Amino acid sequence: MEFNLADLFEHAADVYPERECLVAEGARRTYAEMDQRANRLAHALLAQGVRPGDHVGIYAYNSVEWVESLWAIFKVRAVWININYRYVEDELKYLFGNSDLVGLIYQREFGPRILGARDSLPGLRFSIAIEDQSGADNSKLQSLDYEKLLAAASPERDFGKRSPDDHYILYTGGTTGMPKGVVWRHEDVLMTLGGGIDVLTGQKAQRPEDMAERGRGGVQTMFPIAPLMHGATQWGVMGGAFVGRKTVLVARFEPVNVWRLIDKERVMSVMITGDAMGRPLIEELERARASYDLSSLVSVSSTAAVFSPSVKDQFFTHFPNLIMTDAVGSSEGGANGVAFVQKGNTAMKGGGPTIRAGADSTVLDENLEPVTPGSGVIGKVARGGNVPVGYYKDPVKSAEVFVLDKRGKRWSIPGDFATLEADGTITLLGRGSVSINSGGEKIFPEEVEAAIKSHPDCFDAVVVGVPDERFGSRVAAVIEPRPGRTPALDSIQSHCRSKIAGYKIPRELHLVAKVERSPSGKPDYRWAKEVATGARR
Repeated sequence: MEFNLADLFEHAADVYPERECLVAEGARRTYAEMDQRANRLAHALLAQGVRPGDHVGIYAYNSVEWVESLWAIFKVRAVWININYRYVEDELKYLFGNSDLVGLIYQREFGPRILGARDSLPGLRFSIAIEDQSGADNSKLQSLDYEKLLAAASPERDFGKRSPDDHYILYTGGTTGMPKGVVWRHEDVLMTLGGGIDVLTGQKAQRPEDMAERGRGGVQTMFPIAPLMHGATQWGVMGGAFVGRKTVLVARFEPVNVWRLIDKERVMSVMITGDAMGRPLIEELERARASYDLSSLVSVSSTAAVFSPSVKDQFFTHFPNLIMTDAVGSSEGGANGVAFVQKGNTAMKGGGPTIRAGADSTVLDENLEPVTPGSGVIGKVARGGNVPVGYYKDPVKSAEVFVLDKRGKRWSIPGDFATLEADGTITLLGRGSVSINSGGEKIFPEEVEAAIKSHPDCFDAVVVGVPDERFGSRVAAVIEPRPGRTPALDSIQSHCRSKIAGYKIPRELHLVAKVERSPSGKPDYRWAKEVATGARR
């Protein structure tokens, strides 16, 4: 057995065969059932000529088939490629062309969209359709039927030896630019995102078998709400499987359905992506009052997006004893650390939380030297130790993000600005690629957004810089009001003055019916810039 993701899942299936592994849209799988169905699909992939290192795309909403596919592809030492189901044709063509797919497992609904981008898939040898009752016409793709393939294939686990050097690729769109494929070794990504190094304790698994042993104390039920195309949910599913957890998934985020599932499945831990999920969830709970039995819920963790103090306060109002964490990480650097949020102390120092640094995480200055704790110097969050191989087919970007210092130590530095506090904690400020330079002052949108969203008339907000003759850039706020409200600029400014410095306060306001975000909750800064500059009408 190796520190290989398929090996780890198979070991957990042997240790906990009768435990429920997954609940998704009414379908259920025990560990033994998940393993056997993944074996069948793996044999079907081998019959289609899939070999170690080949890339097979998964293009679907959250489902048991998504998870069966990921394990099957790893079982044959191939690499699965996550495909964002919200991509428009140009983005889809780019990802298809960049990722070198030999096979594609997709939900029938997306057949016409695939056909429109088929020219970008010159190496595609086969496709497999998951039936979804959509009735979409996918006849021209000549796809194989998912369930028929499984029924005809062997359930035996008779695959060859695998390696910790096998690859996992996570395509990440971030907030700007086209999607990038981050290439990891299995062992490295396990340590940084899969729980191999526990982000809370720093304890490292010494043997692959150690992972499953962590589940001996009993079943924990976890509910990562974001789509599986997003890294946080991928690792909620995979990391949970390694330790024998039960995972609940939904195809689409609907607050009413989330609370019902927490009640029905006795969910203990929920993973959200900041305000994009947290705010509608807590507001549905306030509307419903006592409609749900939520006594099982112990913890809420947010990752990958701003989680505003005002929303955290609302959660504590309903769950006074809740364990709340704000996790910080990236597709390129793994888990950098976690903040334990305390009731009555939810305010942030900067654009993000102050976290207890994880293993091998620190803040480096422009010379790749660790900043002095408590100095107030702004540097960038960096992770050493287990870091990615690089970006797929992008040596230039790889050299920018994955760097060697003068001592020969390799670091992953995705671009998040931060300060290192005197006690060794890290205060996140924001991503440099979307920061605003106004008269020489650097402004991080996340901090301004958090201040705006605590205004009683504001439901959601994205902040961007727009051209300014005097200062180069000025702060513009794109705001989605609460129903029936029309916030005014002077009211927003007055509210923000008690929370952020004067130079960070919005100078203009743009009201929209809905703020555009990715399914994972990340703001669409390109869209917001177009709204603020008038490029989008």
